[in-house]
Parts: sequence; C-alpha cells; structure tokens
Amino acid sequence: MSQERMVEQRIQEFVVKTFPLARKKSLATSDKLLESGILDSLGVLDLVGFVEQEFGIHVSDEDLLPENFQTIDSLVTYIRRKSLGETSCG
Repeated sequence: MSQERMVEQRIQEFVVKTFPLARKKSLATSDKLLESGILDSLGVLDLVGFVEQEFGIHVSDEDLLPENFQTIDSLVTYIRRKSLGETSCG
C-alpha cells in the first residue's frame, strides 16, 4: 500500500469515527467536508490536532485554508507537501 493511500485511510477512519454525519454518508475522499456539514469550525480543530499528532507536522495559521482541508484528497496533498518541507499553497 502506498504512503499516500495509508495517509488517506487514516484520515478517513478518523473522520468517520469522530464525526457522526460522516458515518451516515458513504464518505468518499473527494467529498467536501465543510460544505457537506461533516466538519464545522470545531471539527476542523479536531482534525488539525489529529493531523499534527498522527503525522508529526505542525499546521500553522497560514495553512488553515479551505483548499487544504476541503476534502480528504486535499488534506493528503497538504500533508505530503508539509512532509516534504513545502509551504502552504495559496
């Protein structure tokens, strides 16, 4: 299993376990987490805490952009960039 696929799977498991609406839907990695109501502002903070702890990266205020947290796919891309030492897009 690729590194990106493992990251994607861990995020998806966390979201489904933590957020009730994600359990009710069949959550796809391309689903918009904020627009669909799966995440609210507090949910984003929970997700940030999980990402920092699970993947050992620091999510700066500048990185708290909708494009980084919009979908599981965009979050995987963000984590890959951060792991490679790149800065936020935007």
